[in-house]
Order: sequence, then C-alpha cells, then structure tokens
Amino acid sequence: MQVDAIFPTTQRDVRLDLFRGLANWAIFLGHISGTILSWFTTRNYGFSDGADLFVFISGYTATLVFGRMMVAHGFVIGATRLMRRVWQIYVAHILLFVFYVTSIHYVAHNFDVPHLMDQFNVARLMEYPVETLSQGLILRLKPLNLDVLPLYIVLMGLFPPVLWLMLRWRNLVMVGSVLLYVAARYFQWNLHAYPAGVWYFNPLTWQLAFVLGAWLVLGGAHTLRFVIQSRLALLLSVGFLVFALLLTLSERIPELQKMFPAMVMEVFVPNDKTNLAPYRMLHLASLTLLVVRFMPSDWSGLNWPVFRPLIKCGQQSLAVFCLGVFLSFAAHLALDTISNGILAQLFVGVAGLSIMTGVAYYRSWSKQVDKLLSVRMDGAARESRFPGLRGADRTS
Repeated sequence: MQVDAIFPTTQRDVRLDLFRGLANWAIFLGHISGTILSWFTTRNYGFSDGADLFVFISGYTATLVFGRMMVAHGFVIGATRLMRRVWQIYVAHILLFVFYVTSIHYVAHNFDVPHLMDQFNVARLMEYPVETLSQGLILRLKPLNLDVLPLYIVLMGLFPPVLWLMLRWRNLVMVGSVLLYVAARYFQWNLHAYPAGVWYFNPLTWQLAFVLGAWLVLGGAHTLRFVIQSRLALLLSVGFLVFALLLTLSERIPELQKMFPAMVMEVFVPNDKTNLAPYRMLHLASLTLLVVRFMPSDWSGLNWPVFRPLIKCGQQSLAVFCLGVFLSFAAHLALDTISNGILAQLFVGVAGLSIMTGVAYYRSWSKQVDKLLSVRMDGAARESRFPGLRGADRTS
C-alpha cells in the first residue's frame, strides 16, 4: 500500500490522554447548567469548549490507530477494525440512551417533577413510545446532553473511505473537508432531528475538527512545524485567546461590553456551536499551538500525580464519557430537588468527578487483570498440549 503520510513516533503521547480526560471532565461539568460548576470549564473563557477538544482528539487518535493498521495490514482489516469500534460506540450510546430515558421517565413520574420530560426532550415517550425509541435507535432523537456520541458515531462510521483517501492524498482531502464545511454553513445543510429541527452538532461542519486531527497525524503537523516555531504565530495566538476571553466574559460582565463595538458583538454573540463557527476552530487551533509549543510529548510534568486522574479518565474515555452524561442528570436532579446552594453544587461536581475517576481506575485495573489471565490461560493451554515443552526449555 503506497501512502503519503508521516506518522508520529510509535511512543504513546500521554498528552492525548490528558486532554481527552480534561474534555470529559469539562463536558460533565458543563452539562450541569446554571451552576457555578460551568466556571470550571473553558466555555466561559473562550469560544471553544470540551466538545471541540473531544472531536479534534478523536479524529487524531482514530487516525493514529487505524491509519497505521491500514498501512500495515491493508484497507479491509483496518476498515473492519474501525467499524468494530464504531459498533462499540453505538452499543454504548444505545445502552446510555435506554438507561437515561427510563431514568428520566421514572424520576419525573415517581417524584412528581414532570417538567423533566420536556426539559430533557423525552416528552414524546409517553404518547409515542415505539416511535420515540425507534428514532433513538437511528440517532435522530437526542435527549438533552446526548448529542456528542451520535456525532462521534457518524464521523467514525464514515471515516474508513476518508482515511483511505487521506493516506494517499491528505492535503486534497483536507481541502475537501474545508469546502464541505463552507458549503454546509453557507447553504445551511444539516441532518434532521426528531421530532423537529436539526442536529445540535451539525456533522457536516463538525467533520472539519475531526478531519483536521486526522490531517495533523498524517503529516500536517510536520508541514506546520514552522508555524508552531514562529514567534509571530505565538503572539497572534495569545492575542486571539485574550480577545476571546474578554469577549466571552463580556456576556456575563456588562462592563466589558464597552470594549467592543456593536458590530463585533454581532459576529461573535451568540457563539455558533451548532455549525462550528470559524472562530471556534481558530480558538482551538490557538490553544493547540500553545500546548504543542510549551508542553512537548516528553515533558516531565506529565508524570506529576495531579495529572494522573485526568490521564486515567482519558485512557478510558468512552466509559467515562457515558458515565459523566448520566451523572450530570443525577447531579441536576439532586440540585433541583434537594438543594441548589453553592456548597451543594460543588459537592455534586466533586462527587461526579470522583466517581468517573474511580470507574476509570477500575476499568484500567480490570483490563490489566484480563490480559494477565489471558496470558496465563494461553500458557496453560500450551502446556497441556505439549506437556514436555516447559521442562525441555529449562534443561536446554
């Protein structure tokens, strides 16, 4: 297979796990809306947030794993392994969907909080249960906070042929991705949602963040090395991040609005998340440049104990993400029915992050045990088939 790609070194880049874990934490805290917890996420300090980071890193890691697999073993094996991952994500989403919807329904009707059905976009479950569940299976119905995984499933499901093309003509595919992004924004293309409206995360525009991550893996990072090392690019990135910080804060601090002309506010407010506004991509790119420049892959700080929970959550990203979505509903319910004070908000936030981290550590330990048992069972099987082999090895 002839390819035109420059893969990074084979050493695992812990930064990906760190920031994927950070994205999961930010998405969990951001889903507990209307609380002080949202101030611990990036969305109040700039244009992009945990969702942008999650999709970008997902494109990067998917290409890193399955791109190498395609190069080493061919398209069919790489594509089928990728689709197996898509199936795992889909199953995780459906399980989360069922538990999520039934929990909302149970709580709403047994604790006399019927407004939850409308608030979480599952009210039609009462009148049209079969139709509603069917729409959930085909990803058209998305209860509140269940938008990211359907986007991820679509992007990953369509990725095999895109990856095959990128391994040969990465720059042309990147140009095609940009053109699709521009066309989707200009012509307002999007997928239909159920029962009305469109997808909150438009796959036709959000694919740009996913493909950009893939392009960087396949040689884009090497191409942009001069930009990363440029002092001018650094100054522009810092300047744009400061601008984004002040403008975003101005939505909550009226005094800051005096710094910006009305025509500037009209461009950036409201923040267009559905169609992935260009300034969100620029904000994400600026943050990425700072991270790559000041946090190299061999940075000793990545071994600091303070980062270990985030890294562990990033390594078990799918399970942690699903759990975080469910826990955000539990946190919302607790704050809505028990107490909504600042101490209660901080408590549910810390409790949720602790549970997510605990599950990440457990899954990591469980996988290590499974590998150890598999090795031992394989050894025992070989010994039973060739009983004299081990003794012969010792005497040779």
